[in-house]
Parts: sequence; structure tokens; C-alpha cells
Amino acid sequence: FTLGSSHASTCTMTAVVQEFQGPAVTPHTQRKDVALPAVSDGELLCKIRLATICGSDMHTMDGKRMEPTPGVLGHEAVAEVLTSGRPDVKVGTRLTFSVADVCGECDRCAQGISQKCRSLFKYGHALSSSGSGLNGCYASHILLRKGTHVVPIPASLSDKEAAPINCALATMVNAVRALSCLPASSPRKRALIQGAGLLGLYGCALLKEAGFEQVDCSDISEARLALVPKFGGNPVSDCSPAGYPHRDAVDVVFEVCGVPAVFQDGLRVLRPGGVYVLVGMVHPASKLEVTGEAIIRKCLTIRGVHNYQAADLTDGVAFVESTKNKVSPGDDKVGDRGNREQRG
Repeated sequence: FTLGSSHASTCTMTAVVQEFQGPAVTPHTQRKDVALPAVSDGELLCKIRLATICGSDMHTMDGKRMEPTPGVLGHEAVAEVLTSGRPDVKVGTRLTFSVADVCGECDRCAQGISQKCRSLFKYGHALSSSGSGLNGCYASHILLRKGTHVVPIPASLSDKEAAPINCALATMVNAVRALSCLPASSPRKRALIQGAGLLGLYGCALLKEAGFEQVDCSDISEARLALVPKFGGNPVSDCSPAGYPHRDAVDVVFEVCGVPAVFQDGLRVLRPGGVYVLVGMVHPASKLEVTGEAIIRKCLTIRGVHNYQAADLTDGVAFVESTKNKVSPGDDKVGDRGNREQRG
């Protein structure tokens, strides 16, 4: 997603945004000019070099999840600093940034869930009337606030390779970190990832790097499954008992597809003492059919993971750089970012 730079520059002192009016309004978006704001201490005025489309944005556009309107959607992007209010960030720096702006001081930030900060602000999820109005990535510019973690992008990574890092990859770094609840002696033989969108692909690479011997990744799309081996995973087209007969044999299951119907398959294959990490079902139509007995008798741990913390974004950039020659979404996958997994 790009907006022509000729329509937005520091010379004209205006930015251009695509402002979302709501799913019931036609057209859904309106192109508007917004004055470039003065930059205060700690803030960064950036131009958007490239923005990708998250599944959560598509669901918002479709009316399947609600966001305040009017506002500028989009939270996955590569930005370049035009004006810096931070002494440690230079003008011209190409960077990625956390989707959340946080206070860093409240009890939730102190507990390690800063993505649930009591003063939380999220890019791409805010009213245009909040602050400068440059709050989302479907625009020529964005104003990053004081509590937003930023990470410079190494020169070895292209904009297309880097754009999904601050959503899909950072979220999966956090999701894999959720396995810290497992004892050190716990086996890491087999993992199942339900969904082969970008969350699932990144998950394959992360779990292989974490030492899992076999990482299976299921999906109904043959096109997506064709990419799974590139990321170290084993594609699975049928997760039914006949197609995936690994009852009580999987150490961890990651749900990243946003479809509640897969939950029963995950319960069936998890071994006693296994971990189920839920990531994708960030929408109201996510009711699960499960008994407490099914969880208790297998001594399962169920973890919900939403968004991420600052360290996960830093680790995500380092991971992509260190594994660039092994795995990469590449230009072809970024061009197909319209998968409908949930993250935002």
C-alpha cells in the first residue's frame, strides 16, 4: 500500500491519509489532507515507505470487527524518519515500530504485558481526532508517539521483507515465548501450527530454530501449503483423524488461522501435559466447543497471546536478519498479504 510522495511532503507541510469511514459507509475510505504536526520530545515524524494489509484490517473493512471511526487503518509498515524528537534516532533512519504506544509505568507494563497498558494507544485502531490524526499506516506519514518502541531495519532487508515484522513476526515471537511455561525437560519433538498464513510460516521457522524436530503446518489452501517447506515446516492438508492420526502425540499446538472449528483437532492430538497457544481468533465469532474435562484430564495448558512486547519486535528484526538466507517471506509472499488471519 503506497501513496504518491508528490502529494505529501515536508515542503507542502501536509500529509495524505486514506481515512476509513466505517463498513456501512460508501465509499469506505476518503482521501484527505492532514497538516504535518510539530514534533515534541520523544516523537518521530516519519514517512511511510511501504505498508502491508493485515487480516484484521480486512475484517474491519468487512464489518466483522469494529474499530472507532473515522480513522486511519494500517499498522504494518516500514517508516523513514523525517523529524526526530529523540536524540538516539537520526533523521533518515529506516525503521519498524511497535503497534502499541505504552506508558511503561503502570502495573500491566511492569507485569510484562505492556500490550495491555492502561494508557494503551494502537496505531491503525484510533480515531482521527486523537492527537495529530496521523495514527495509521494507510497514509503518506505517521507520527510515532513517545512510548513507541522502534527498531532500525538492517540494510540487508528490503522494505517488503521488513514490513510484516511489526505484526505477524513479532506476534509469533511472543507466541513461541509462551512456551516458557513448559518444563526444561519437556520434549520438543512435534509441533502443529493450524494455519499457513504469514503467522504460520513465521511460526514454522521460529519453532525449528527453537529445536523442534518436526513442525507440521495445516491449511486448506494448497497455495499456502506450498510455501511451508521454505520455512522449515511439513505441510498438512488434512487434520482429521484419518489424515493426521497423531492422537496424544503433539507437544504444542499453535492456532493462527482464526477458525474455532480447528480447536477439537488440536485437543485430540495434544499429548498429556501439552500446550495449546491461541493467537488467531481475535474476533467475536470465536466460540469454542469444549468441556472442562477435556482440558483437565489431559493436564493441558491453554495460553492466549495477543500482540507483543518491545523485546519481541527487537528479536523479530534480529531473527529475520540472521535467517535471511534460510527463510524469508520474500516479495511474492508480501504481495499476498491479504490472508485473513487475525492479529491486530
